[in-house]
Amino acid sequence: MNDVSGTPHSTSRPRVAVVFGGRSSEHAISCVTAGSVLAAIDRSKYDVLPIGIGTDGRWMLVGDDPERLAIRGERLPAVADVAESSAAVVLAADPTSREITVLEPGALPKLLGEIDVVFPLLHGPYGEDGTFQGFLELAQVPYVGSGVLASAASMDKEYMKALFTGFGLPSGPYATVRPREWERDPAAVREAVSSLGFPVFVKPARAGSSMGVAKVHRIEDLDAAIEEARRHDPKVIVEGMLVGREIECGVLEFEDGPRASLPAEVRVGGDHEFYDFAAKYLPDNGTELDVPASLTKEQTAEVQRLAVAAFEALSCEGLARVDFFLLENGHFVINEVNTMPGFTPVSMFPSMWQATGVDYAELVDRLIQAALRRPNTLLR
Repeated sequence: MNDVSGTPHSTSRPRVAVVFGGRSSEHAISCVTAGSVLAAIDRSKYDVLPIGIGTDGRWMLVGDDPERLAIRGERLPAVADVAESSAAVVLAADPTSREITVLEPGALPKLLGEIDVVFPLLHGPYGEDGTFQGFLELAQVPYVGSGVLASAASMDKEYMKALFTGFGLPSGPYATVRPREWERDPAAVREAVSSLGFPVFVKPARAGSSMGVAKVHRIEDLDAAIEEARRHDPKVIVEGMLVGREIECGVLEFEDGPRASLPAEVRVGGDHEFYDFAAKYLPDNGTELDVPASLTKEQTAEVQRLAVAAFEALSCEGLARVDFFLLENGHFVINEVNTMPGFTPVSMFPSMWQATGVDYAELVDRLIQAALRRPNTLLR
């Protein structure tokens, strides 16, 4: 059993395949996340195999060089920047083997040995939406994070909100724009959206990192915003404006069950009307993050309770970040759940756990250990 360099792979340490990149519009953010995790994994405790998925879906061996996966100014990283070759990496969907194989044109397949657990740092469709999790279930390979149902439901904002309603959890007003409805009767869609009142937020139903999101102040600008969102997902969700503070809370799976972190607050500044891509990821964006948030003890307890309740309602596992609005009347409304949140050391999820007493390296370790403990079956 050999690792990438050809040296013997130690069977005394679990082998972690860190998988990142992917086909979604969040490819670059996945690369940034992976750089941070690769830098933090305890190499005395785990053997690490970085695997990048290109924007075309090809799996590739990539260099174990976290610095090359960082944002440089406004330049975003990509798997192609760190790929060691064009050879394809394959994990067979075979429950009898966890062997990783490299397939290079004109050469015999090269076996890289088995992996013990996958850390999928994939954001958006084809990675965070249950598709990748389903593949790993077929191969019976343990993995970090939520399973197929929770990943799919959390990615699709329409069904996520429907589940919140079904479990009696507070959620805001919204309208769904399905492809056939928009193509057949756009006037009816405009009428449904107008009933929410303006401004509204137009979003791809199954995307993240604020990709394709627009704040729309008048009906005349609605069509263009829907078409932009449809570039990322044929289904679009339009959310009514909620006036309040933006509060986030992390949930982490411990041996005795999920626990909530201290909450944090996002305060968007500068020229940003809302927490868009630039406000989240680019330097000097004017956004301020208060970790922990300035809340009363009662408010902190309530948002933690709701965060765990949302985690459980969606059957999440491993980790999640739950986003809220704290309305002017003092009530919390759940905006959404992210099953693979941004995971750089300065991202909100790790920052909240740092404030709660779990540092970044311990956070990574806990997630890997939770995945190794969990039975790898859809019937768990």
